[in-house]
Amino acid sequence: MTERFTGSFTQQEPIPEEGIAAAIEVLKSGRLHRYNLVGDDPGEVALLEQEFAAMVGAKYCLSVASGGYALACSLRATGVKPGDRVLTNAFTLAPVPGAIASVGAVPVFVGVTEGLVIDLDDLAAKADSADVLMLSHMRGHLCDMDRLMEICDAAGVTVIEDCAHTMGAAWNGVPSGRHGFVGCYSCQTYKHVNSGEGGLLVTDDEEVAARAIMLSGSYMLYGRHLAAPGPEVFERIKYDTPNVSGRMDHLRAAILRPQLRDLETQVARWNDRYRTVEAGLRDTPGLTIVERPEAERYVGSSIQFLLLDWSEAAIDEVVKRCAARGVELKWFGGAEPVGFTSRYDSWRYAPSERMPDSDRVLRSILDMRLPLTFSVEDCELIARIIRAEVGAVFQGG
Repeated sequence: MTERFTGSFTQQEPIPEEGIAAAIEVLKSGRLHRYNLVGDDPGEVALLEQEFAAMVGAKYCLSVASGGYALACSLRATGVKPGDRVLTNAFTLAPVPGAIASVGAVPVFVGVTEGLVIDLDDLAAKADSADVLMLSHMRGHLCDMDRLMEICDAAGVTVIEDCAHTMGAAWNGVPSGRHGFVGCYSCQTYKHVNSGEGGLLVTDDEEVAARAIMLSGSYMLYGRHLAAPGPEVFERIKYDTPNVSGRMDHLRAAILRPQLRDLETQVARWNDRYRTVEAGLRDTPGLTIVERPEAERYVGSSIQFLLLDWSEAAIDEVVKRCAARGVELKWFGGAEPVGFTSRYDSWRYAPSERMPDSDRVLRSILDMRLPLTFSVEDCELIARIIRAEVGAVFQGG
């Protein structure tokens, strides 16, 4: 009998009871707005910022409406202007070049390796063409951050890290988001903490932090922040920084705080599932595992593998056969964007030149979510299904 998986690839775990209780208290108060406080109560949003800053070892933190808002806010706060060129990954999701385009800047795409990280040789070749790199740790893969920072520091390039897929990850013990000038995180439902939408921004630079807070709509109430620079910094910038309101509300912050406290436990659970699928797929004929470097502490909330140099028809056949057995694979090599699988050549608002080596990799990428609603036994079954269908197509069956 042919095995079939019947679980959902989009079903997340419930919000923790502690988060639900905290959210109910916010709802009962009616004080959802970030600055709607009583007396000395710092509020859920300021406490979330303080706790996240401590968790990653940053001086300053701002919680915002989405990860995409955090990216665009970071660009504005670091002084990116319309017409400026901003380096970014060819392998990323649309909110990254979208954030660059939203401030009137121009994305300059850097290639991707078979390890699904930014091509550092290509970055070195292009580093003198822009002053900022918006580095996407796409699908949770961290490049050699030590070498990347050497390249960028030597060229005077400011690094903004997109950590939407790497909250809880680290390179050589340094938390993701803490190598660069600014780190941006997502709290969207399919990320590592879930508030529906939401984002976080961290930095050690006091002026960037102050500008980000003013941009997020502080209404001169910046004194109510906990993870923020002193009032003298705001005095320098408050009259020439526009309000682009987007700071998080108390309801979402209340939901997130307990999840942050549980993050280490959740990381271990994700990685159990990731390693189970990885082991089940290893040595499958025609399939390339993406090996993880020893220096990388990853969070396996999704898994990717490559079908290098396969025809488009053969890869499409694998996707269809797996889907027929209940396993949802996303393919980044299709001619047209499907869901979130767009590529650098899909974004017509961003000029690009062909990158044959990167195109070969992009055509081969298959991607799969690993929600924590899956058991380890589910992951064993999923791996068996993928292995069987890849093998059947590879052998012409």
